Amino acid sequence: MTEITANDPNRKTWVEVDEESDFPIQNLPFGIFSTKGEEKRVGVALGDKVIDVYRLAKEGYLDEGLGPDIYKNEYLNDFMSAGKEMTRKVRNRIGELFDENNNELRDMAADVQKILLDKESVTMHLPVKVGDYTDFYSSKEHATNVGTMFRDPDNALLPNWLHIPVGYHGRASSIVVSGTPIHRPKGQQKPNEDEPPVFGPCKLLDFELEMAFVTHDGNALGENIPIERADEHIFGMCLFNDWSARDIQKWEYVPLGPFLAKSFASSISPWIVTLDALEPSRCEGPEQNPAPLPYLKQSGKNNFDIELEVGITPPDSEETIVCNSNFKYMYWSMAQQLAHHSVNGCNIRCGDMMASGTISGPDRSAFGSMLEISWKGTQPVDMNDGSQRKFIQDGDTVTMRGHARANGVKIGFGEVKTEVLPAK
Repeated sequence: MTEITANDPNRKTWVEVDEESDFPIQNLPFGIFSTKGEEKRVGVALGDKVIDVYRLAKEGYLDEGLGPDIYKNEYLNDFMSAGKEMTRKVRNRIGELFDENNNELRDMAADVQKILLDKESVTMHLPVKVGDYTDFYSSKEHATNVGTMFRDPDNALLPNWLHIPVGYHGRASSIVVSGTPIHRPKGQQKPNEDEPPVFGPCKLLDFELEMAFVTHDGNALGENIPIERADEHIFGMCLFNDWSARDIQKWEYVPLGPFLAKSFASSISPWIVTLDALEPSRCEGPEQNPAPLPYLKQSGKNNFDIELEVGITPPDSEETIVCNSNFKYMYWSMAQQLAHHSVNGCNIRCGDMMASGTISGPDRSAFGSMLEISWKGTQPVDMNDGSQRKFIQDGDTVTMRGHARANGVKIGFGEVKTEVLPAK
């Protein structure tokens, strides 16, 4: 497969990029944007600019054989369907074009004006048409915390948890892009064990700090993706807020798991950071004991060191950071999740999205949900404005951010930011 040249840590760009930007020339994440009066199309982030990839191709700067029309698109799916080899070549080429030593585009002022846009002038959209969405449950710390709260602390993990990446099929239609407000969900709850259930707005609304990956085309029905080839089928990652209605979930989840408590909304960041861009941030994951079965067994650096944070901003107030975690805490890797997902012959298609499950670390500061941070509401969290939070209130805005650092380069994801509106 083609070498990844776009990651060169020594590369500089002729575009002005702040050294603390999430989007240096070594990142080049893909997304979908529009400008006033024009259709949606593929863009790439570079500092505070958005590269119009459609116009880049139309003006003849991309010669990888795809043609410009694939970039004049409402979603990234057609581009991702070209496969990892092709998407890698395109990203490599964009890196070359914006290298400070390359004057092919730099000296063409009229083209630069059309191709390089200010981020304030664009509107970002949902980057992927999500065909199927699967949510995993792959943080040992999170699963242990939840098991301790609701079951037996001495047997917090269910018997299967250390043997398989547990997951469930979620709702793709309610995945929304950052900046899209959500309404507090309504549903059945059973606040008192000795009384019948009641209906009304969720009272225990929570965020879940997650990351998600999206796929290239995968396997045919009846076949599977071997773990050693799983990375070939992963295009990239985004931040993922898997909103959760804890009181609705507590009443409904037996015997089949989450349903209305999850399907009302999930929020994602608009830029898909390629797995290629994250290669320098690979790290070893937690020791797996007992050893996984052969189809899940892997060695080496299969996790990613990605720093994560969550902030809550009450109405007309300042943000309070309530969580600092890291994707490296994940017990089950993305490759293991994808291998397990397909081992029964389930066909993985381009644009499928798979979320990690809540990412929690070893102490309260790294817990990835208010359920854990406030320990089921018994330990309220102080906000900077003097108020407290046990769970998310109407008018609150939840913001998640993430970035990796390796070889002196910051590879960021931007943010997923969502305001909670009252129930309709």
